[in-house]
Amino acid sequence: MTTHEARSEAGRPHYAPGVPAVIEPVTEPLSQMLEDATRRFPERVALDFMGATTTYAALSGQVARAAEALRSLGVRAGDVVGLILPNCPQHVVIAYAAWRIGAIVAEHNPLAPAAQIREQIRIHRGTVLIAWEKSVAHLVSTAGSLEAAGLEGMTVLSVDLSRGLPLRSRLALRLPVAAARTRRRELRAPVPQSVRSWDDLAALCEPLAPDHPLPEVDDAAALLHTGGTTGTPKAVCLTHLNLRANAEMSLAWASQTTQVGQETFYAVLPFFHAFGLSLSLLCAVGLAATQVVLPKFGADMVLAAWKRRPATFFPGVPVMFDRIVSRARATGADLSSCKIAVCGAAATPAAVASAWEEATGGVIIEGYGMTEASPIILGNPISPERRPGALGVPFPSTQVRLVDPEDPQREVERGEVGEILAHGPQVFTGYWGDLEETEAVLLPGGWLRTGDLARQEEDDFYVMADRRKELILSGGFNVYPTEVEAAVRSMPQVADVAVVGLPGQAGNEQVVAAVVPAEGQTVTLDQVRAWAERTLAHYALPRRLEILEELPRSAIGKVMRRLVREEVLRRDARR
Repeated sequence: MTTHEARSEAGRPHYAPGVPAVIEPVTEPLSQMLEDATRRFPERVALDFMGATTTYAALSGQVARAAEALRSLGVRAGDVVGLILPNCPQHVVIAYAAWRIGAIVAEHNPLAPAAQIREQIRIHRGTVLIAWEKSVAHLVSTAGSLEAAGLEGMTVLSVDLSRGLPLRSRLALRLPVAAARTRRRELRAPVPQSVRSWDDLAALCEPLAPDHPLPEVDDAAALLHTGGTTGTPKAVCLTHLNLRANAEMSLAWASQTTQVGQETFYAVLPFFHAFGLSLSLLCAVGLAATQVVLPKFGADMVLAAWKRRPATFFPGVPVMFDRIVSRARATGADLSSCKIAVCGAAATPAAVASAWEEATGGVIIEGYGMTEASPIILGNPISPERRPGALGVPFPSTQVRLVDPEDPQREVERGEVGEILAHGPQVFTGYWGDLEETEAVLLPGGWLRTGDLARQEEDDFYVMADRRKELILSGGFNVYPTEVEAAVRSMPQVADVAVVGLPGQAGNEQVVAAVVPAEGQTVTLDQVRAWAERTLAHYALPRRLEILEELPRSAIGKVMRRLVREEVLRRDARR
């Protein structure tokens, strides 16, 4: 019996019926999630990659050979294996293979700047790097050689993304036509002769011996890189216990509306991000779900896959839901199969949530978390008690406190803004090789300082105020960018907005709204202020307006205010 199937305690207030307050202790490592799914549903399709399918039995066989392939490269328990891969079958296989033998998976964004990847590799000092051919080519082209790219002493192998495609698609890539050449350039790139093929190595290896020892649940399993609001790279170290506990919390949360062996997940969120790793690599496998894996997000790509294999569970971010519904309306696509959508990274605009629920007939819920918590801390119940726009209530086995940011020993009163502290088995063990940064966020007793500000309302739901480091001080008052953004975004003329603070006089900060106008619309500062003053205090009104064509976003679609602020400062320097 898996831990999310245990129902030992009644839930907390606002929990959906049947969701426990506490999950059972985690006693098995991550690799056992795949073993359990394979034992129960061997012939069920585990992965659908652009139409190419892999059953759970076949996936487990590939993982066993990949685990032996890693061992043949000298990888042992506790060694770091770097991955620079988009979502693809090889990514799933390598992650589970590494976890099976006790290795640590260090994830990297394949679209990140080469300098950023080199710095992350310098931090974790992995022994093996397995990367998409285009990522290898990018690292080499920007540095001149593997050695200059900071990869000296590492065993580097390349992944051919086209190897995961259906046979018909692979054959089409060989055609001497412009469309095939363009598609090949999207998927493949030449790599140095010294770089071996991971695909060939894994295919030729024998399976790992079944009696190979399993790792302990307290062993490190993954390094996920985060720069927070400062941009300084840090490697978040998550154990098997951290990741599996959070996955079991999510599975318990959805237990009354999902069925083991019956669901179809969409893996659009990148696996290298905590949100995608937890929900796709782990929760989908924990449910023995069929997982539709897409290498990147595109609304038309999603709808084409949906027609072939309709989704029942869709994790995403607001911009994804908005674009999918817009294209579905334009094309007449049917989204009614989706029971649950989980939105993270940013607050879901009310119009987006309403449009999604109208199109699907299902529910969309929000959650809150951070990489250091594997990542989910708070969630909205999957029930009529959910509160759109709120962060939700603490997950099972999770405790939350709101404290004075300047004195984390002092809890604030209900209704006051305070910094979120979190405690639970999903809280990380620390930053890899960085004791000073670890001690700055992990308080005695294992409480995690999130740096995020929130209020606990009278009904116990938590509502986001903002990130502490992005708080704006204007006229002696605290201005929360999220609240200002919500007011400005509700304007019919505004498609999107980010609010930042710029230095002003006497230590004061200027509230700046960076706005993307709706198509065919113009927006002025006077219009913005007149609209926003209906819901905002005067001191929180924007004092300046910048018009942008688009907002910079992270790999999962979260607006990066730090980059917005840098762009505004660059504009000032040019004026």
